[in-house]
Amino acid sequence: MKKSIYLAGAFVGVIVGAGFGSGQEILQFFTNFGMYSIPAILLSTVLFAFIGMQVAQLSSHLQATSHKEIITVLCGRVLGNALDIVLSFFLFGVGVIMIAGAGSIVEQQFGIPAFIGALGMTIIAVLTMLLKIERIIGIISSITPFLLIIVIVIVAYALMKNGINPDEVNHYADVTKASASNWMMSGLLYVSFNVAVGFSMLSVIGGTFKDKKQAGVGGIIGGILLGVLLLLINAGMMTNFAVTQKMDMPTLYLANNISPIVGHLLSIILLAMIYNTCVGMFYSFTVRFVPQGRYFGISVSAVGLIGFALSFAGFTTLVNTVYPIMGYVGFVLLASVTWSWIRSTHHAPLPIGSIPVHPQKLD
Repeated sequence: MKKSIYLAGAFVGVIVGAGFGSGQEILQFFTNFGMYSIPAILLSTVLFAFIGMQVAQLSSHLQATSHKEIITVLCGRVLGNALDIVLSFFLFGVGVIMIAGAGSIVEQQFGIPAFIGALGMTIIAVLTMLLKIERIIGIISSITPFLLIIVIVIVAYALMKNGINPDEVNHYADVTKASASNWMMSGLLYVSFNVAVGFSMLSVIGGTFKDKKQAGVGGIIGGILLGVLLLLINAGMMTNFAVTQKMDMPTLYLANNISPIVGHLLSIILLAMIYNTCVGMFYSFTVRFVPQGRYFGISVSAVGLIGFALSFAGFTTLVNTVYPIMGYVGFVLLASVTWSWIRSTHHAPLPIGSIPVHPQKLD
C-alpha cells in the first residue's frame, strides 16, 4: 500500500502545476459554472481515477521505461508513432512553461528578477533528474501532502468566515468565461488536457511496479486525491466568488486573507508544485530518447539549458501556444484508453481495470 500511495502522490504532483494550485484553472474549468461545478468535478474525478488505474496497470504489465510502449499498445504502430513524437515534444514545451512560470511567481511575489527564478528552477530540476527514478518518485510524492494541508486550512477558514451561498454563487457564475459551453464538456476537457500532461510520467512510474494491482490502486488513489483538491479549491473560491473570480491567483488571495505568512507559504508550495511538473516533464522527455546510463546526465543538462533559454519567450505566450494542442493530444489518449478497456470487457471476461496487451505490436 505504501508504494501505491507513493504513485498516487507522484501522479498528483506531476499534474498539479501553478494553474491548478493558484486556482486559475479551476476557476476557468469549473467554478464559472456555479453550483454545476460540483458534478463537473465529480465527473473529472471518476475519469482521473479510471485513467490513472488503466495507465499504471498497463505500464506495470509492460515494465515500461517510457510512454512509447504504452502508446504503441493503445494506438497501434502508425498512430502510436505519430502521437509519440507529438507528445514527446509537447512534454518539453510544458517543462519550458514551468520554468517561465517559476520566474513569474518569484518576480511577482518576492520581487526577485524572473530570470533568477527561472535559472534556479532549471538547476534544481536538472540535479533532481540525475537521481534514480525511485528517488525522483519519492521527492515528487513528498510535496503533495503539504499542498493538501494548506488547501484544507485555506478553505476551512474561508468556509467558517463566509460560508457558501448557492444563490450568490449562481448569480456571479459566468459561463462566457468558462473553458467550454457546458459543465460536462468542461470536466471532460480538463481531464483531457491533464492526461496529456501526466501520461508520460505516470507510464514511467507505473513501470517501476512489479505488482499490476498495486500500481492500479495507486492510480485510483491519485485520481481521487485530484478530485478532493479540486472540490476544496472550488469551495474556497465560492465563499467569496464576487471577488475571487476577478483574481489571477484566487487561492493566493484567499491565503493572504488569513495572513501574509500563509500567502508566502502557498507561494512556496506553488513553486514546489511547478518543480514537480518541471521534473516530470523534462525527465519523461529525456528518458524517451536517452535511457538512464552513461549519457543521461549530459542529456538532461542539455535539455534543461535549452528549456531555460526558451523560457524567455514568456509565460503567457508559451501557455497560449502549447496548452490548446496538449488538449487535443489528451483527447486521443483518453479515447484510446477507454476503447481499450471497452474492448477488453467485450471480448473476454476480464475484471474491471484489465487492459488487453498486444506484445506483437511492440516487435
